[in-house]
Amino acid sequence: MPGLVSVKTPPDASPLTISVTEAGSVSESRNSKFASSTPKKTPSPSTSRSRPSPDRKKKPPESPVLEESSLDNPDLGPFLLKLARDAIASGDGPNKALEYALRASKSFERCAAEGEPSLDLAMSLHVVAAIYCSLGRFEEAIPVLERAIGVPEVARGADHALAAFSGYMQLGDTFSMLGQVERSIHCYEEGLKIQIEALGETDPRVGETCRYLAEARVQAMQFDEAESLCKKTLEIHSVHSEPASLEEAADRRLMALICEAKGDYESALEHLVLASMAMIANGQDNEVAAIDVSIGNIYLSLCRYDEAIFSYQKALTVFKSSRGDNHPSVASVFVRLAELYYKTGKLRESGSYCENALRIYAKPVPGTTAEEIAGGMTEISAIYESINEPEEALKLLQKALKLLEDKPGQQSTIAGIEARMGVMFYLVGRYGEARSSFESAVAKLRASGERKSPFFGVVLNQMGLASVQLFKIDEAVELFEEARGILERECGPCHQDTIGVYTNLAATYDAMGRVEDAIEILEYVLKLREEQLGTANPDFDDEKKRLSELLKEAGKARNRKAKSLQNLIDPNSKRTKKETKRWSGLGFRIG
Repeated sequence: MPGLVSVKTPPDASPLTISVTEAGSVSESRNSKFASSTPKKTPSPSTSRSRPSPDRKKKPPESPVLEESSLDNPDLGPFLLKLARDAIASGDGPNKALEYALRASKSFERCAAEGEPSLDLAMSLHVVAAIYCSLGRFEEAIPVLERAIGVPEVARGADHALAAFSGYMQLGDTFSMLGQVERSIHCYEEGLKIQIEALGETDPRVGETCRYLAEARVQAMQFDEAESLCKKTLEIHSVHSEPASLEEAADRRLMALICEAKGDYESALEHLVLASMAMIANGQDNEVAAIDVSIGNIYLSLCRYDEAIFSYQKALTVFKSSRGDNHPSVASVFVRLAELYYKTGKLRESGSYCENALRIYAKPVPGTTAEEIAGGMTEISAIYESINEPEEALKLLQKALKLLEDKPGQQSTIAGIEARMGVMFYLVGRYGEARSSFESAVAKLRASGERKSPFFGVVLNQMGLASVQLFKIDEAVELFEEARGILERECGPCHQDTIGVYTNLAATYDAMGRVEDAIEILEYVLKLREEQLGTANPDFDDEKKRLSELLKEAGKARNRKAKSLQNLIDPNSKRTKKETKRWSGLGFRIG
């Protein structure tokens, strides 16, 4: 995070940056302007505490608590910040440092000239928030940072602009650690606006912030916005950096990721090749190998299997020679090869690579993160799911979930794993556990601000299916209706996921006896197919038959008994009593 300029700092001095690291140390550096526009993620909380020394009681007594009146001394604030630094460096821990930093902020607030914003106060608040985050108390850091960004006045010059920029970026990182992606992006955007106003649109530091914001957009699956930001970053770096620079390579790797997510594989491949050439020119062999893995992924998506194998094997050779046979990067290539061989029908080879990867994850080398292991296990679970081994897939997902459950900033990832677990539970007929998993995923996605994403709509739809199997028909209707609204807005009415929700909703309305509503939906679906999607879809005849039966029944003057839920969703359900069912195929694919 960039440093802050104190109003009391001499003109020829540089501002002091205090950053609380994960290990509990404090470092200080000197900057003059926007030293780095790439904000650093708030450090993860550390649970390690230094053991009390047996002779600690023999240490000199600590200085008495300062009286409130002494906070009016203008020299006290900087002194207290120094004490906060020393408290962490000496092993007293962040709690003591927090006490000093809080008192420093009070002192700066008292000593500030009336009507004049105090940048020293803003700096001390940033330090308080950083300590809160190091303790894992992210919620408490947020109001502190919100107060900090209200202190500087950007119109007063670069010092105030830097303070405001730093505050917004630190607040964005804190929201990100809480999984609140949308609020995080909003803060990054505000910081970028301030930075552009202070430095201009073509400053290389603006390019770094654009890339940082693009990465956040990718995380939120907002790929069009991410692509626009990444293009701007490439343009800025093309002016200020040498050809084939490391900055350009990083930009192109991100652009490749965006293009791949949008299905533009040829463009993604082009960016990766250019990034690889830049890394080769700079002697970054491990980075070249990582890019080779990404190139292999593109070839795999294009069904160019021989070229994919070649790229993966190149990367595997480099990773084994430079990092060792048991490094997680080696395991990640094994997972990619396992997926490739599954797709080519070589299940024995696929299983062998899965087992090799799992052996590495079972005994990780020092330095391996829980996120790496959980990610690998999640990918392997998808392969087991594909080869019809849901129980094995479930075990891996449960292990991945356990690894991440205490990690800050992983709410969206955990929600994705829980949704996958819900699918697995559903497939093996454990509908109660499926609904619980979906419910937990939905709660996390709501809390993280992803309630507008297509993924959220799909999870709602899946939870609705589980509710139907549990005969919670009213709950299912609410879930399907909410999913319909999201998917119509985000994907459009013609998208396959949206069509699936329409069909599920029609079936549920029919089960409730709301025949007219079911008829209205089915007529709309058939109209979409006839006018826009075509009638070649195998579901068309089935939907047409359902509508015909509903219209026939609607014309009868009788109170129609609600259809049994046993026959609505799953044609292979153990609860099914008849071999033929009117609502056997609903057009929704779980997974």
